[in-house]
Amino acid sequence: QRERRTKRRREPCPETAEPVEPTSVCVPSVSDDTGETKCDDVRNHEGTSDTREASKREGGASSRPSGEEQLQDATEEPLAANYEYLDHTADIQIHSWGKNIEEAFEGAALAMFNYMTPLDGVSIQEDLTRTYEVQAHDMQSLLFTFLDELLFVFSTEYFVCCDLKITKFDRENWMITAVGRGETFHRSTHEQGTEVKAITYSAMQINEKEERTDVLVIVDI
Repeated sequence: QRERRTKRRREPCPETAEPVEPTSVCVPSVSDDTGETKCDDVRNHEGTSDTREASKREGGASSRPSGEEQLQDATEEPLAANYEYLDHTADIQIHSWGKNIEEAFEGAALAMFNYMTPLDGVSIQEDLTRTYEVQAHDMQSLLFTFLDELLFVFSTEYFVCCDLKITKFDRENWMITAVGRGETFHRSTHEQGTEVKAITYSAMQINEKEERTDVLVIVDI
C-alpha cells in the first residue's frame, strides 16, 4: 500500500505535465484541387474584445515585426475598413490608412472610438454633432492633439463619434477642424469595450505617399 501511494505521488498531474498551449479553433476547409477536407488552426487573440480577436487573425503574429514591416504588409494587402489593431505589449497599436492624410487621421480616431465601444452599435443623432478644433506644432503633435481632444470630449461628455469628417487641415499653422456625428454613450444601450486612458508618442509613424497615407499610433489602455 505504501508503494502504491509513492507511485501515485510521482505521477505528474495531467493539468501541469504538459505546457499549456494557446487556445485554438479548428476551422475546416475544403481544398479546391483534391477535394480533401483540411483543418486551419486559428488562434484566439488575447482579450475579450472581438476587435482584438479579429486583429490577431488579420495583422497579429507570434513575433511582432517592426513598424516599417507592418506598414509594408498592410500596403500589400489592404482591408475593407481603414483601420486595424496590431499586437503590442500592454497597450494597443492602431494602424489606419487612407487616400490622404485626412482619411488616415479619421481612421485612427474611429479606431479609438471603436475600441472603447463597437461602432456598429452606435447610431447617428442628426441633432447631435460636435465640432473639434485643435492646433499643434508639427505633424505628429497634430495627430496626438487631435486624438487627445476626441478622447477628452468622450471622457467628459460621453459623446461617441461613429462618423467623423476633417473639414480643414492646415499644414502651415498645424490646425485641424473636424465635425463628428454620433450619440451619447449609455451603458444600458451600448456595449462597453476597453477604456483608452491616453494617447502616446511611442512608435508613432505617419507615412505619406502619393496614393496612400498610413498612420501608426499606440494608445494606453
